[in-house]
Amino acid sequence: MRRADRLFQLVQLIRGRRLSTAAFLARRLEVSERTVYRDVADLQHQGVPIEGEAGVGYRLGAGFELPPLMFTQEEAKSLVAAVRLAQAWLDPALAREAETALGKILSVLPTAVRTQAESLALYAPAASLSALTQQTLQTLQTVREAIHAKRKLQLDYRDLSGQLSQRVVRPLGCFFWGNVWTLAAWCESRQAFRSFRVDRIEQTRVLEDRFRDEADKSLAQLLRQVGAAL
Repeated sequence: MRRADRLFQLVQLIRGRRLSTAAFLARRLEVSERTVYRDVADLQHQGVPIEGEAGVGYRLGAGFELPPLMFTQEEAKSLVAAVRLAQAWLDPALAREAETALGKILSVLPTAVRTQAESLALYAPAASLSALTQQTLQTLQTVREAIHAKRKLQLDYRDLSGQLSQRVVRPLGCFFWGNVWTLAAWCESRQAFRSFRVDRIEQTRVLEDRFRDEADKSLAQLLRQVGAAL
């Protein structure tokens, strides 16, 4: 890789994350950490507002812009593949937005690259995904929007044994397991973290109650607990 290309990619990597360590950047660029330190110092000297320091991490200061990216044929193909696969598993609103975003990207690519990307023979027919009914996908959209708005949900949930219960939850995150979606939430009824299969949620009502981030009831805390258990 030419040094100019490496410096450009280095800026892109730093721009794409809140904080990037030298170790992470070295792995992605396939260079030594010493090379990363030297490249960052050169970019800073050239006026690129990279903030941070060795041993802590780097981030890009506000107000720095780069020209629009151009993708290679393989990169464009990977975007087409990702969107086609994802659309079959996303809720209707997010699937439409993914298609729109991909269209915008493809529209600015050179004709040859766009043609190669669009001709990719890789598809994910929705008809084969029997586990995800339209009702499940619509519930997924409702849950996802409630997470973003930090609104509590009232669920009518039927568990594996067929028992129906009503829960009030703080929705925290949606997880896809290759066949089903689950909702990770803080259950107000049980005063504990719980997971709910989205396809077993029979009714979903978005409540007026909003919730604030609380450390002991957050997604980060749930992930810490899961990590400790594993």
